[in-house]
Amino acid sequence: MNQSQYDAVIIGGGAAGLSLALHLAENASIAVITKDRLREGATYYAQGGISAVLDAKDSIESHIEDTRRAGAGLCDPQVVRYTVEHGREAIDWLVQCGVDFTRETRPDGSTDFHLTREGGHSHRRVLHAADATGKAIQNTLVAQLKRHPNVDVLENHIAIDLITSAKLGQPDHTCLGCYVLDKVKQQVLTLSSRFTVLATGGAGKVYLYTSNPDVSTGDGIAMAWRAGCRVANMEFVQFHPTCLYHPKAKSFLITEALRGEGALLKLPDGTRFMPKFHAQAELAPRDIVARAIDHEMKRLGLDCVYLDISHQPADFIRNHFPTVYTRCLEFGIDITREPIPVVPAAHYTCGGVVTDMCGQTDLAGLYGIGETAFTGLHGANRMASNSLLECLVFAKAAAEDIAARLQQPYQPPALPLWDASRVTQSPEEIVIAHDWDELRRVMWDYVGIVRTDKRLQRALARIRILQKEIDEYYASHTVNNDSLELRNLVLVAELIVRSAINRKESRGLHYTRDHPAPDDSNLHNTILVPEIKSLR
Repeated sequence: MNQSQYDAVIIGGGAAGLSLALHLAENASIAVITKDRLREGATYYAQGGISAVLDAKDSIESHIEDTRRAGAGLCDPQVVRYTVEHGREAIDWLVQCGVDFTRETRPDGSTDFHLTREGGHSHRRVLHAADATGKAIQNTLVAQLKRHPNVDVLENHIAIDLITSAKLGQPDHTCLGCYVLDKVKQQVLTLSSRFTVLATGGAGKVYLYTSNPDVSTGDGIAMAWRAGCRVANMEFVQFHPTCLYHPKAKSFLITEALRGEGALLKLPDGTRFMPKFHAQAELAPRDIVARAIDHEMKRLGLDCVYLDISHQPADFIRNHFPTVYTRCLEFGIDITREPIPVVPAAHYTCGGVVTDMCGQTDLAGLYGIGETAFTGLHGANRMASNSLLECLVFAKAAAEDIAARLQQPYQPPALPLWDASRVTQSPEEIVIAHDWDELRRVMWDYVGIVRTDKRLQRALARIRILQKEIDEYYASHTVNNDSLELRNLVLVAELIVRSAINRKESRGLHYTRDHPAPDDSNLHNTILVPEIKSLR
């Protein structure tokens, strides 16, 4: 009852995981594991859009150049070109699936996709479905997936750890499946699979303030590290410049497309400040805009700054940004008449599990796609709307690689069931709640938008104390969702801090007062290599 066999187990149900499942579903048995409902994840809440070269005035070379410029010298040129060149193909596939992108009517009466422009882009190349693009993509892919009898969707399940050949005492380095907790029945399942895919998204919840949903706890990165996979560039955490500042507005992102359509960042007295920080002003790359806001808030002791699009026609605002308009109105803010209070918040994990261009990790049989993976596309800073593109392009690449390997003979090994004989039910959960809160505050205060050597060392010392407490708790008590997520978060926090300590310069999303300028002797990726440890 507690053990199943699949061709592929996909951990994560966002754009990356669902796209991969759809590409494989005709010829493989698949399980899709989601911690919450199938729709819950970063994809569903993505407002802005997906970048691709569709305008005749745009070009592949321009998109490549913009991406590499935003990445501050660390983008992999081969990966960037591959991703950009497959952009139109990805869009065509989404349209075939049924995604209804916003269109506009031309003067001659014909219609075409409406393209907007976001920070770092030199042309309009961002397709969108109003200001709820992720929701449109997620709902469409979910509807497609439910038509496939070969796919089992396990909602309200959280992966605990990967099962590797090392655990079975075998010399080869292979992933054989995973342990998964059924959060409803509180039972641990053993899933055997020829291929396991990490599509768990990022780790924004490691910070006190984030635009990410609650499920973004770095699970895939942590599991891969524990299984022996390298991670890269974890110091590059993108802070989205504009999240709604309101005590009841949890994690609500104000899409960058507002700035693409003319919204201006202002101080409380109405003064613009972005022109003094960058020639592109409000359309500068996200790291520059976030640091500028952080600088002004600290300089003036502000709780927030303001994003103002009220100079645009009211009908234009309501038609182009219905989600933002409606949500702000719920908090008494009419964006057609007044500016929006905003603050930066942790948004995107540019680093992740090292993969090749087919999504393969260091562990045979294990793949990573989407925000979980480090492909080399984003470098030191992700350009807006390249993330959904990456999900789609590399999901298809991974699917093609897995499909080819499925043709080879395979004999599934017998896997050990989860052993809970040495643990007990926790008598109290306050330890988890306290450590969770302290970890996120340490990361926000010491490893945020602006860093120093002293702050990073202080963070690392405290994180390692928390790690010991959390590992002892995990080893002694029955697993539950909160303890598993916290175990993953504290490990990801350590990886972020260690990576930041290693980079003795400021580049892209990593800015340190002690090394404020880029140093080309550091023009390389930050690679961390784990020691392989046996799993419980």
